[in-house]
Amino acid sequence: MKTKLNKIAQDTNNFLKKFINKQNNSKLLPAMNYGLFPGGKKIRSKILMDIGSLLAIEYKTLIAIGAAVECIHAYSLIHDDLPCMDNDKIRRGKPSAHIKFGESTAVLAGNSLLTMAFEILASPTLKVSDKIKIKLIKKLSECSGHLGIAGGQYLDLSYEKKKISKNKIIEMEIKKTGKLFSFCCAAPAIIKKKNNKEIKFFENIGSDIGLLFQIADDLIDFKGSSKIAGKKTGKDQKKGKATLISLLGYINAIKYCDRIILKTNKNIKKYGINAKYIKETLNYILHREK
Repeated sequence: MKTKLNKIAQDTNNFLKKFINKQNNSKLLPAMNYGLFPGGKKIRSKILMDIGSLLAIEYKTLIAIGAAVECIHAYSLIHDDLPCMDNDKIRRGKPSAHIKFGESTAVLAGNSLLTMAFEILASPTLKVSDKIKIKLIKKLSECSGHLGIAGGQYLDLSYEKKKISKNKIIEMEIKKTGKLFSFCCAAPAIIKKKNNKEIKFFENIGSDIGLLFQIADDLIDFKGSSKIAGKKTGKDQKKGKATLISLLGYINAIKYCDRIILKTNKNIKKYGINAKYIKETLNYILHREK
């Protein structure tokens, strides 16, 4: 599993470096590169590859789309860490972008990574038809804005130190984290020109995987090591964050994750032997170092 993740990470980073090197130089590039590289484990890109293997999508195509996803993810982390948001000073084992470069530069670097994601999807490097490119751009836009990441972050901040229902926490976590996973699962179906019902099927799988990822991340924050996590842990409780752990308790949150994994494996079973790749990724997500 780690070997596969490392290869995907290396190929994605190589794609991004080549793409950035072809652009004109700017004063924002150092902060953009800092937020983007070396990057995290590329679990979103791995899920994209897993679904892509079910639908026989070319590896290079998936790497290009994964690079766009990583730009969105990096932008969201830079902004999430800002003092006006979660005020996190450490990210991926190093000072957050705003600590290194200042708040205004961090905001602008995040904005630039957000827009670069759509440049990648629109570029000739992505070898799909213009019609499919437009559909991918539309879907990624929906998943990144007020109906997705941005809307989820708003809810996350507004729910602090409040008693929030289970359904509302799930809705928030699906927007904040699940929507980008939804895109990763929907993109191969869009490329294969599947109908809306089939695309929705994969989107729902992505939402569940994103929810699993967010709960696993919260479990790490609850009991994990800062060194392993690459960021300060124990902060959710201090801030009074609304999480499924705070509502259900640690053991019940793990059981909830187990149910998501069972449900997802059942849904993808019909795709045969290649479904094993998603199974191993789901187990990896839950059993990361806590």
